[in-house]
Amino acid sequence: MREGSAVITDLASFAQVLRQHRRAARLTLEQLADASGVSVRTLSDMERGRSKGPQHRTVTALADALSLGEADREQFIGLARDGRLRDHWARPTGLGELPRSVDDFTGRAAELAWMDDFVHAGDVPGAAGVALVTGAAGLGKTTFAVRAAHVLRSAFSGEVFFVDLFGMSAQPLAADDVLAHVLRALGTAERQIPRDALERASLYRAILRERRMLVVLDNARSEEQVRLLLPGGGPSRVLVTSRRLLAGLEGVQRLSLGPLPSGEAAELLTGILAKRGSADGAAAIGELAQLCGGLPLALRIVGNRLVSRPGWSADELASRLADEERRLGQLRAGDLEVANAFGMSYEQLVVSARRVFRRLALVPGHDFDAALAAVVAGVSIAQAWDALAELVDLGLLHDNASGRYRFHDLVRLFARERLHAEEPAADREASAETMTSWLLRMAVAAGRWFEPAYGGPGRPDADLAELSSSEEAERWLRADADNWLGALRQAAGEGRHALVLECAESMHWFSDRWMYWPSWEEVFTLGVRAAEALGDAAQHATQLNYLAWVHLVPPMDLQGVLRLATQALDLATRSGSRAQIAWAHQYAGTALRHLGRLGEAADSLTMAAQMFHTDSDMDAYVQSLNALGDILVADGRHEAALEQFQQVLSQLDDKDSGMSPDIASFTRSQTLARIGHCLSLLGRPAEAIGMLNEAAALLEKFHAFSSQARALETLAGILAGEGRGEESRHTYARAAEVFDMIGEGDAAARCRDQAAAQG
Repeated sequence: MREGSAVITDLASFAQVLRQHRRAARLTLEQLADASGVSVRTLSDMERGRSKGPQHRTVTALADALSLGEADREQFIGLARDGRLRDHWARPTGLGELPRSVDDFTGRAAELAWMDDFVHAGDVPGAAGVALVTGAAGLGKTTFAVRAAHVLRSAFSGEVFFVDLFGMSAQPLAADDVLAHVLRALGTAERQIPRDALERASLYRAILRERRMLVVLDNARSEEQVRLLLPGGGPSRVLVTSRRLLAGLEGVQRLSLGPLPSGEAAELLTGILAKRGSADGAAAIGELAQLCGGLPLALRIVGNRLVSRPGWSADELASRLADEERRLGQLRAGDLEVANAFGMSYEQLVVSARRVFRRLALVPGHDFDAALAAVVAGVSIAQAWDALAELVDLGLLHDNASGRYRFHDLVRLFARERLHAEEPAADREASAETMTSWLLRMAVAAGRWFEPAYGGPGRPDADLAELSSSEEAERWLRADADNWLGALRQAAGEGRHALVLECAESMHWFSDRWMYWPSWEEVFTLGVRAAEALGDAAQHATQLNYLAWVHLVPPMDLQGVLRLATQALDLATRSGSRAQIAWAHQYAGTALRHLGRLGEAADSLTMAAQMFHTDSDMDAYVQSLNALGDILVADGRHEAALEQFQQVLSQLDDKDSGMSPDIASFTRSQTLARIGHCLSLLGRPAEAIGMLNEAAALLEKFHAFSSQARALETLAGILAGEGRGEESRHTYARAAEVFDMIGEGDAAARCRDQAAAQG
């Protein structure tokens, strides 16, 4: 607040605040009029309380002219907004009159059908007859409620009453005041309205029990505010809207509004833009709808801006909105503003929850859990749970059954804006660095679970989330992939090469479990660059070999594999890294087999197998043996291939083989599939069916979906040949599902065609 200004309480009126700020600035009405562009007469009306809620642009012009600080400015604008709402409520248009419904209302068909069922459901003894519609700011709860009330008005003989509870205002309406207002609207004489709130509620419920009416209570702040306003049975219905979940209300039917689907969002925008009289391209409208995230308020603002500016094109506005730094600023039209809508919810938060909300804007991924929220906000896990619950309650975050949280895209931008406005750069950078370090250390700890001879977590960093099994580690790596990958990018950009290299190195064996994740190439490319920057030739070769593996994942780039393996072999030879020399031969041999160069492939893979065996790396050795078996299959030597795979299986089942148990189990699933395929080629269908069924189940357990899909396709073909058409059809259909999941559309289509043929 400016030095020398009067202390202004939250309960002051807009007129009082304006007058006090003008006097503190030592301005006459004429001087303020000159500075703001607002007429003297208008200013006089405001200060005398005749104009309680001037328009947003007028208020901001006055705030600028008065040089108000941030806190004073927020209060000033908020009082004007409340005044506009109260002025609208108090207009002489009939007590509790339902606002008009917008002509271009679009979508919400399922929700309107839900409301119809609610209204026309038979009376149930003891039921409250209350519907609660909740949702975040900007989702159109009021618009929906008004639309539903207009559509269903005939079911109540026109007796529909609307009350704005001003739940987001600094001065929400008290329940007893609302009761008095509604009782007047229902025709109760002033002298018959009881003074006591409970007596008013009793009279209100009695009237609702005798008449069939719909009461819309819009913008509720709390359970306490609406509890006395709920009916006690009878034919009447009450519809409550709120940004909060109001979880304490019992016996109510709940409807949660979400963003509009992309088609409905584009349809709404198209309807608004029809008033322009000019054709806007469907592509530009679709892009605008996407940038608005299906938020009706944002769509309305975008549409209104274009309608009010005929010279603008939808393409031009889409281009402006594409810039995240400017998007929220562009989503403003007159007194409609997306940031203001979010700001009203933000102001309801306690200080600690505001801090958590702001800091969550730093999270790089699409969603997060409470552990990451605690790290980035610098609070305990218990404090994080409390803050997240409050954010979900107000619609500033969405949660799901798996304990993950996410922002709406526009809310994330608002959180980022608040972070930059309210926290110093040093604090933001420190928080981001802490989060980046934590995510990468978590990724390394999780990735280590899949390494050969891993003995468990040992004594991990005390601040890391606990991972007590490989299953938990895999769940974390998958769920937080966007987050630790974002942290890896951040660390690479900051030149933290050792941290980047450690993370990439820890992913080697885990990547086999999730080979179709599209970001492995980026992970290992960053690893290559980090090793090169550190001048570590052995690690440089290692990361090049990992990158060669990525190029073997369908759709394969076999020439790329050979190029990378050659580079890795050269670096490994110069650095004396026998393990990486062997892996370079392994990947080159696999690529050569796919290219049909079987002799060269056998030479490379034999070299790899010999080196792995000499170095007692049994985990890698059996991979080479299986790859040599694949060459025998490709060469038509099916009996020899079967014998090779059976020898591998014996070694995998030998507890004294020296293999890591997890890798042995994973490799076993792959080997069983190979044996099943060989048995099929050798005309032994009964044995092949049993082997492939076992293999497919294990491969699914290990998320080896590519191998699983191929095993299922082979199995389905054998079943068809045995005349087991229904089993074959089902298996082909399952194979198609898995191929679709990993993005192999041609293979999926092939399997669906085969399934149809069996049907």
